[in-house]
Amino acid sequence: MAAVVAVENLNPKVLKCEYAVRGEIVIHAQRLQQQLQTQPGSLPFDEILYCNIGNPQSLGQQPVTFFREVLALSDHPCLLEKEETKSLFSADAISRAKEILAAIPGRATGAYSHSQGIKGLRDAIAAGIASRDGFPANADDIFVTDGASPGVHMMMQLLIRNEKDGILCPIPQYPLYSASIALHGGTLVPYYLDEKTGWGLEISELKKQLEDARSKGIDVRALVVINPGNPTGQVLAEDNQCDIVKFCKNEGLVLLADEVYQENIYVDDKKFNSFKKITRSLGYGEDDLPLVSFQSVSKGYYGECGKRGGYFEITGFSAPVREQIYKIASVNLCSNITGQILASLIMNPPKVGDESYASYRAEKDGILQSMARRAKALEDAFNNLEGISCNKAEGAMYLFPQIHLPQKAIEAAKAAKKAPDAFYALRLLESTGIVLVPGSGFGQVPGTWHVRCTILPQEDKIPAVITRFKAFHEAFMAEFRD
Repeated sequence: MAAVVAVENLNPKVLKCEYAVRGEIVIHAQRLQQQLQTQPGSLPFDEILYCNIGNPQSLGQQPVTFFREVLALSDHPCLLEKEETKSLFSADAISRAKEILAAIPGRATGAYSHSQGIKGLRDAIAAGIASRDGFPANADDIFVTDGASPGVHMMMQLLIRNEKDGILCPIPQYPLYSASIALHGGTLVPYYLDEKTGWGLEISELKKQLEDARSKGIDVRALVVINPGNPTGQVLAEDNQCDIVKFCKNEGLVLLADEVYQENIYVDDKKFNSFKKITRSLGYGEDDLPLVSFQSVSKGYYGECGKRGGYFEITGFSAPVREQIYKIASVNLCSNITGQILASLIMNPPKVGDESYASYRAEKDGILQSMARRAKALEDAFNNLEGISCNKAEGAMYLFPQIHLPQKAIEAAKAAKKAPDAFYALRLLESTGIVLVPGSGFGQVPGTWHVRCTILPQEDKIPAVITRFKAFHEAFMAEFRD
């Protein structure tokens, strides 16, 4: 008798969906980690270094004190009645917690909220957006979500009707997009970033891919732009962003702007501009361009991945469409309240004159400056190795070096039924304990091979990562030299 549930009779959209940053290599790493615990000394390394995912606190980054103080007081309001709290918590954390609790019906952080998020917290987020961009923002345009990912899924659910609906996505891309498009039954329309120009986004490439998709009968609904880039780490120039906005306007596309790395910029000659700011500065109003901007508490300098907080802001959608977005949000009831509070805090951190400002600023600058140094050290290390070329890490949390693999290694990978970069990453893991994601998990120009490496191991561990990687790479190249 056939099994009631077997892989053969599952939803084919689920089978088609892949998510490389937690894929085969990571599962193998977790097995090796268990082996290290049960049989210490049985492997050629003593710890697993997870450089596969942007998860800062798992690698030792400390949370920002002010944010955690406010969360603690908000979750346990009776602390606000105690005299000793004044000596344990900063005055501005106490006053912010009181403000937040006043905005929550019944001061109950354990209760469901409005499906878009608590109104007072959305007001705070809107104020933060307005102060960042210099253009007004409205709490009614904001949907608070459990991280940015659920917002992306909601948009795909909304826009994709069948496999004839396409979404333009950068290649390389963060696999959330390809996975989400597959799950919702649409078609990913790739546009390739130009590695030679530092992962440049060329409008001519967008046009070419859009026309090609349309010629095949695909109705392209939206353009995804990740800025700063994941996995590529580039930061878009303002004039490039203007061209992208005009392109979406002319072609009738929704612009899906993934801006979760907006605080992560490591070069002096680039700065973050939101697509909302660019759109408004070009003179486009509410009715000119449908735009969705995603933000998250998981990235930046805060790195609160496990708290699952984020939001998306929608502008340029009609009232009937907004009702449908609200309906999807309502099916999920609401996002978690801790994440909602954090989203309001990251958009409104302490200001000059607040008691916590100096310590907050020192923590923020310390984290971002350390990330910049780590990015530079890894970038230099990759570029000093035979057969590896790596673009500058301008932003985000990753490097995406290209590995020019010998033909012999490509043949060995084929024999092992693996993509060459997956074969390389697996050998690296088994030799060194370093976990990288192969470029094939993100998409890449055919015939090129990459790995994505986070810059997140603690700074004192970076020299060891570099030493281990260098020894492995030199041995690998020697073994497979043509």
